[in-house]
Amino acid sequence: MSGTEDSGDEGYGTLYVVGIGPGLPGGMTQRAKDVIATADCVVASNLYQEFLRKDGTLPPESAEVEAAADGGVSAASADEGTVLERPDGSRQTLVRSTMGRQVELAREAFERVRDGEDVAHVSGGDPNVYGKSDLVFTMAEAEDATDVPIEIVPGVTAALGGAATLGAPLSNDFCTVSLSDKWRGWDEIEEKLRAAAISGFVIVLYNCWRDYERAIEVVREERAADVPVAIVNDAGRGDAGRNVEGETNTITTLADVTDHDEKVGGMGSSILIGTHETEVWENDHREFLVTPRGGRDVEDF
Repeated sequence: MSGTEDSGDEGYGTLYVVGIGPGLPGGMTQRAKDVIATADCVVASNLYQEFLRKDGTLPPESAEVEAAADGGVSAASADEGTVLERPDGSRQTLVRSTMGRQVELAREAFERVRDGEDVAHVSGGDPNVYGKSDLVFTMAEAEDATDVPIEIVPGVTAALGGAATLGAPLSNDFCTVSLSDKWRGWDEIEEKLRAAAISGFVIVLYNCWRDYERAIEVVREERAADVPVAIVNDAGRGDAGRNVEGETNTITTLADVTDHDEKVGGMGSSILIGTHETEVWENDHREFLVTPRGGRDVEDF
């Protein structure tokens, strides 16, 4: 069990909400790898399970064994997930996470922790950036689960992964805006976009499959047409992501970004909108985006 110095009620495990960044081994923190590798139960989507098997953070599918009531695994394991045996002989329950089961899975995680299990609830990117952190705390409040120890393990979010791919576009002030209108109306989203555009923030759009053209129109009203814009797909995932073309980035302008509609895919797509200070910088190898911190030359460093 992963454990913390103070695990709360005696005999309890810990619920870890673990950000795995892009998901591939090289993009995870060592803490994230260690927690997932040693947890008694891991909750992860099929895609994240695939990523986590690439370097043995999770055992291979061939390690599946039959659950036993006295085998150190929760009695619910046989019905609630797959039991895997790790190379050292320890057993780990793997539960598939899906969008429609998040509430149910949170309840199950609380019970497992109360039964003494460490549970790693896997979130892509960073759990605090449109991830699973808020769900866990909301559920803990609703279920009166204040006795359950919770720890958030950070990861690299798409804005940071995409920025690394592009060069240095976030070296000055920036913000992220989700275009998902599931819990908020477009009036609120538009207000935030307009404020960010007027204030001179570099803007990174998440959930771009939801009317990204509408978001671009709002920003166009407040920002010059020639500012650089980048469309990033599956940042940090190489050929392993959702996008059929693998990891891609397209540098264009605010005026022309909607002409690249075919580049805006699903959940792996983000759009970075530069400011009047953002420049396209090119060396002998490729183009980059750079937003200087402002007012600094080489001698100022």
